[in-house]
Amino acid sequence: MAVLQRTKASAISALAGIAAAVTLSMSAPAGAQQKAPAAGKGEQFFPVLVYRTGAYAPNGVPFANGYVDYLKLVNAQGGINGVTITFEECDFGYATDRGVECYERLKGKGPTGATLFHPLSTGVTFALTDKTVADKIPLITAGYGRADSVEGEVFPYNFPLLGTYWTAADILVQHIAKLNGGFDKLKGKKITLVYHDSPYGKEPIALLTERSKLHGFELALIPVTHPGVEQKAAWLQIRQNRPDYVFLWGWGVMNSTAVREAVATGFPRDRMYGVWWAAAEPDVTPVGADAKGFNGLALQHSDDRSKMHEDILKLVHGKGQGTGPKEEVGTVLYTRGMISAMLGVEGVRQAQLRYGVKPLTGEQVRYGLENLTIDAKRIDALGLTGVMRPLATNCRDHEGSRVARIHQWDGKQWNYTSDWYEADMQIIRPLIRDTSTRYATEKKITRRSCEAEMKEAAKEPSRTPMAAAKK
Repeated sequence: MAVLQRTKASAISALAGIAAAVTLSMSAPAGAQQKAPAAGKGEQFFPVLVYRTGAYAPNGVPFANGYVDYLKLVNAQGGINGVTITFEECDFGYATDRGVECYERLKGKGPTGATLFHPLSTGVTFALTDKTVADKIPLITAGYGRADSVEGEVFPYNFPLLGTYWTAADILVQHIAKLNGGFDKLKGKKITLVYHDSPYGKEPIALLTERSKLHGFELALIPVTHPGVEQKAAWLQIRQNRPDYVFLWGWGVMNSTAVREAVATGFPRDRMYGVWWAAAEPDVTPVGADAKGFNGLALQHSDDRSKMHEDILKLVHGKGQGTGPKEEVGTVLYTRGMISAMLGVEGVRQAQLRYGVKPLTGEQVRYGLENLTIDAKRIDALGLTGVMRPLATNCRDHEGSRVARIHQWDGKQWNYTSDWYEADMQIIRPLIRDTSTRYATEKKITRRSCEAEMKEAAKEPSRTPMAAAKK
């Protein structure tokens, strides 16, 4: 197994994750089944799929810590309108088969079964898509998963909230076009996609291929075998082809390896762009000063600090309940885990407006996620002003928001270098329609009638859970 280089904070975080996994296996109250005092309206069970071990742990640990810390924060603030969150981790090491095993192990736990699953793996998402429909348990795949699952008529239980890989790829092309003075200036340019050879890494190819046809740039595709520590042949090819830009669709140790190889081959880091899973601290800090100039997509947030972070430091870490080291609070992947947990909790709040303040089933939570509105007022109440943009879902749009910015590593921190971009649905929507239609045909799925369901949802008294919600 490759030796993983990581920062001191990452090493501490990994050790904390191993300790947490042991604690959970022993069913300690502060871990698997943490309860909030004075919450007397039942329990809502959240399964937590993690990878605190293996080649992807440097990235998986901070995400998991942010996710779990947010669940603890909600309990510290009284639960979801008085309903206590319980949770249990299952470490699957980013292996699809083990991820499915974790799903099967946890889906029936809690008084109403699993609330939802957030697998943090496109491979596991593909493997679970049919299962979750049969089991009536939502999948939140915030910033990953199947890009065509935006279409709720075909994928009723998949929620790729905040952005898909088609959104990401489209925004990167928009940014490159802006840098060069317009889309017409992309003709003849060379863009190379270095991607993890997995469902995750292959997702952006359809969109990039479509954009290359429209604008005349040359697209080269270079797959990298798991876990991504051997890339010399890939970067030799890049040296020979001399692309204008490299898009990096990596994860875990693959990302820092790619930056190292760029240094070795002399490819400028300021012409590299990582997807939002290849643009966090563990991707650049192992490379040291040579990573300076590396660019990446920010899935709404970067390494911003917000009131929500301060609440976690005060009410979770300040009470000795922090999942990892407090120094990682506010880092890119910690914040992404925190926001991902928040999306699930807000889905429960929304569902409570219809079904009542009580433990809800996965099927009921699905309704909340499909009719979710997180507007500017709610973002402020959550303590996320400046960190995320408004989101609104419906039957035809399970993504809810499709914006991102570019941030760049200056050797010490991330800095925004662009304004907001929004993905172009005139290009993406036909791809969603065609691929979801093929999927429905292959699986013999009868499409839902979103028009009728959206009219019914519009009759609900409120789509924003402000009145009932406690932060």
